[in-house]
Amino acid sequence: MRFVLRRRRLGQLMVVSTVAATIANFVEKTVAQTQVKKTTPMLETSTPETMKVTLQVNGTAHSLQIEPRVTLLDALREYMGLIGTKKGCDHGQCGACTVLVDGQRINSCLTFAIMHTDAAIATIEGLEQGNNLHPMQAAFVAHDAFQCGYCTPGQICSAVGLVNEGHAKSDADIRELMSGNICRCGAYPNIVAAVRDVLEGKKDAAV
Repeated sequence: MRFVLRRRRLGQLMVVSTVAATIANFVEKTVAQTQVKKTTPMLETSTPETMKVTLQVNGTAHSLQIEPRVTLLDALREYMGLIGTKKGCDHGQCGACTVLVDGQRINSCLTFAIMHTDAAIATIEGLEQGNNLHPMQAAFVAHDAFQCGYCTPGQICSAVGLVNEGHAKSDADIRELMSGNICRCGAYPNIVAAVRDVLEGKKDAAV
């Protein structure tokens, strides 16, 4: 009888020990998980920081509240509504997003807006001279240098920058210096003719 009671008590002690160990293990894991939650930031709920940026575009100051990673292209299109500048490849390979920054042509999809707070930015919307077309715009019209028109704003801005640079002396130079602007419609001969007219100071009928 005593032997049976001892076995029963031993069994009870073993059950109690197992339960106690399980509970201790559970409590330890719970505490550890709680500490991790306290020290690990919740990236999913974090709000990207924004900053106030003022850009001088087409002679007008635009104050924007944007994230530092916003490209100049997206700032122009999405925040200012200047949709003349086109988003093509978004990798700087097609030239559709070309704008002028301090007179120099750049791919606006490859640069951040915050990098140009002290610059004079010109888009296709700002090239008009009073009530007249810019000479390059007029030349494009006169020579039918566009078809679908999607690449035309970038082509014209790039051509204006090319003239400002003063390196083009021949049709071959024009083709080489405009090679960063792709026209999928294939209007290249007419584009070259339009740029040549402006370089030579010719007045086109469309002015």
